[in-house]
Amino acid sequence: MSNIAWLGAQDPFPNPLLSPDPDPSVPGLVAVSERIYPGQLSRAYQMGIFPWYSDNQPVLWWSPNPRMVLKPADFKCHESLKKTIRNFLNDPSKSVEVDHDFAAVVRSCATARRKDQDGTWITHEIMDAYTKLHDEGHAHSIAIVDHGQLIGGLYCVAFGGMVFGESMFSHQTDASKLALAALCAWCTEHAIAMIDCQQETAHLRSLGAAPLSREVFLNHLHNALKQTNIELPWTFNKEILSHWL
Repeated sequence: MSNIAWLGAQDPFPNPLLSPDPDPSVPGLVAVSERIYPGQLSRAYQMGIFPWYSDNQPVLWWSPNPRMVLKPADFKCHESLKKTIRNFLNDPSKSVEVDHDFAAVVRSCATARRKDQDGTWITHEIMDAYTKLHDEGHAHSIAIVDHGQLIGGLYCVAFGGMVFGESMFSHQTDASKLALAALCAWCTEHAIAMIDCQQETAHLRSLGAAPLSREVFLNHLHNALKQTNIELPWTFNKEILSHWL
């Protein structure tokens, strides 16, 4: 990684459009830092860059090409999920909670077992950095709750009119899909045209996500950051899921 920029606390990120893939052997990796410095995470997201690394690595900053994105209007709400939504809406013991316990959702994402994945990229440093973003109003959680117990959810980052999906978890069938369906419905209501999913997976593709070139994604991000009509704090409940029925 000899051509990759090592960033100090005040160093700017390289522009992914002007300096794409500085090391072709590691496509998408644009910079490295010893740790996540104060303010660095916010700057990164607004340039279309995100951290992804393991405990035994330095902080690796990525801007992949192509970029996996989900347009809320393209979310695939299959008949089986619609049935789950109907049952969920009719059960008073179940609820959708927004930003109620952000830390609990992140911890659940970190400990979720995933196919073909050992360990987690959600390190203690990542938890602390995203919790700070949450405190600043730029990171959000959507929790699916059954009889007071957290059974699924997701957390994401938001700047202007751009939402960046981070991670999901599910302790019951379709629980994470309910959280994503709620997020897509909320994005539709607020004219948010795209949710960043970062990297391609078969699961995301099955839900309607598709790859987009880095250039098109970054141009969209540039325009979306100018959108200022998003209300804070985020407030909605499970009734938003009726959007899909």
